This record gives sequence, C-alpha cells and structure tokens, in this order.
Amino acid sequence: MIRFTILKESKRSRARAGLLETPHGAVLTPTLVPVATQAAVKALTTEDAASAGAQILITNTYHTHLRPGEAVIKRAGGLNAFMNWPRPLMTDSGGFQVFSLGFGEDHGVGKVLSAKRKKIISAGDQPKKLKITDDGVVFRSSIDGREIFLGPKESIRIQESLGADIMFSFDECTSPLANYKYVKKSLERTNRWIKASLDARRTHQALYGIVQGSHFKDLRQKSAKFANSLDFDGFGIGGDLGTGKDVTKKILFWTIPLLDKRKPRHLLGIGHLDDLVPIIRGGADTFDCIVPTRWARHGIAFTSTGKLNLRQTKFLTDKNPLDKTCACRVCGTHRRNYISHLIRAGEISALSLLTFHNLFYYHAVIAGIRKKILDGKL
Repeated sequence: MIRFTILKESKRSRARAGLLETPHGAVLTPTLVPVATQAAVKALTTEDAASAGAQILITNTYHTHLRPGEAVIKRAGGLNAFMNWPRPLMTDSGGFQVFSLGFGEDHGVGKVLSAKRKKIISAGDQPKKLKITDDGVVFRSSIDGREIFLGPKESIRIQESLGADIMFSFDECTSPLANYKYVKKSLERTNRWIKASLDARRTHQALYGIVQGSHFKDLRQKSAKFANSLDFDGFGIGGDLGTGKDVTKKILFWTIPLLDKRKPRHLLGIGHLDDLVPIIRGGADTFDCIVPTRWARHGIAFTSTGKLNLRQTKFLTDKNPLDKTCACRVCGTHRRNYISHLIRAGEISALSLLTFHNLFYYHAVIAGIRKKILDGKL
C-alpha cells in the first residue's frame, strides 16, 4: 500500500507539496512520472532515467501484456526486478488504449484538440479496430492479429502480475469528439468498471479510481463523486480534456474539490511545459506525459530560452551547450553543434542525449515549482 502526506498547501491555489510513500521508496510531489511504455523509457536505461531525476515511472498494461507478457515479467520477479528499477512504479489500466487505438486513431486526434471541431461520435458508435462492450473491450493485437479481451478483472489481474506499487482501475478514455450522449453512456460503463476493478483486487498494491466525463461539468462531477465514494487509495483524472488549456483548468476546478484531499491525485497524459504550473496550481500531485521523451526523438530540446530544433542547419556551427543554465551532464559535456550533427546523421546516441536532457530539464523546472509551493509563492 501507499501513504500520502501533505507537507504544504498553497493559500493562493490548490497546489500542494507532498510525500508519497510506496513499498519501493518515497516520491516528492508534485512530480512528472516519465512514461516507460514497454517497461523502458525510450532511449534511456533505467539508471539514466534515475540520474535524470525520475522518482517514479509508469508502464503500459496493454503493451506489456502483448510483449513480453505479464507471465514472463512475473517469473522475473515483477516489473521492478525485470527493469532493474528499484524505485516506485505505476501501471496504467489499458483504458487509454481504448481511445488511442480506437477513435483517436480513427480521427487522428489526441486527448486535447488543438482546434474546435464538430462532434462526430454519437452514442452507439464503435471504433473501426476494436469493439467496446458493457463487459470490456475487444482489441486486435498489432503483433500477431489475435483477439485480446480486456475488462476490469483482466486489467487488474495483469497489473497484479506486473507488481507495480500503484495500479489504475479500468476505464474508457473518451475522445474529445464525442458528444454528450456518448460520454454519458461511457461514464456509466466506466463507473461500473472502476468498481469492478476495486472488487477484483487481490493484492496489497495501491489502486487509483479513474475520473472521466470529458469536458462536461455535470459528468465530471458525477464521476468524481462516484470515485470518491469508493475505497480507492488515490485518484486518476483521465479522459479527453476538451479543446485547450482553459478547458483543462476548468476540469480540474470542477473535479478536485470533490475528491478526498488526503489522497493523491494523478493527471493522466498531460504535461507540456506550459501545462505544468496550471495543472499543479489546479491540484495535480503527479502527472505522466510523453512530451519530453517523444520530442527528444524528433530532435527537440527544451531550454530556458525556448525549444530548440536541433535538426536545423544553423546549429551545426553553434558551440553553446543546449542550455547554459542547465546542470545536466549533457549540457556539461556536449555542444549543440555535435548533437545537431548526430541528429542529422541519424545516430541513435543523439536520442539518448536529448532525452536525458529533456527529462532532467523537466524535473528541474518542477523542483522549482515545488520550492515555490513550500515557500508560499505559488
């Protein structure tokens, strides 16, 4: 199980600094939870991830079920032993894949719309490549084409075999293109699923209840009240987050006051740099995001002066570090010109260098935000 202690609550916002204690160590919050999709942070070793400041990682239940399979991981001693990661771990439920491999892939959208679009998903609609039923979801494996059924009981059994400190209840992450009737029906199903997830738990691993409801205030509040009424160890705020950052703020504003303040809150799948202060002010304790790692693989470095696209020719003659104010080992030993060359030449070492820097930079920014909370400045 876990224990969460609030060390400081802001008087200016809902931000708070806390200590999340788990069987594999303690986590200072707020913090980013880097994504280790297939039991690995892409382009980094677990030792590198720790050196870059990661206190806790989140792995993907659906993808580790496909490869190598939870039985292999369980025989290896669980995810921590398998990954050689001695620190805390989370596992998601597979609920995000209901969206990402379903309507998200069908319509080419993510959790947050960059621009308003007409709602095109109505109650009764089904994604092209999977089937959502009242009992769970039928996926088609991208590896061998076999059918895979995932429901609350199946998700919990897989997560228990993986052995992470914190599990998430099974849910449906909705699309931002879904209309009210679709989201209402989906939420009714998700509420049944999160309760079934709780009933299915057989271990002492912590389990978070998921809050859904898209960008509809009454549905978000209904979901928050229901999750809060059950004996979860914490909460995950999931689903789509509407058409932009203002909607995300509203969702947190509607949701957070309805959740037991003594329990940790995790915001699923959000964490651009300009999101950090708003979501922490909104009350998120932890949050996962692929941005720092994915953008690194596309040649982007985050710095105190803005994003750098190291694929650009101009950086081949730039002898500066990525960021003169950054204390990471990449900025201490490498220059923009060399990293730009590696990126342009397709050398995989560039991906490791940029990923390490981006994660280190993110964690440094968040440490600064946490200090402001402790100092009463945020």
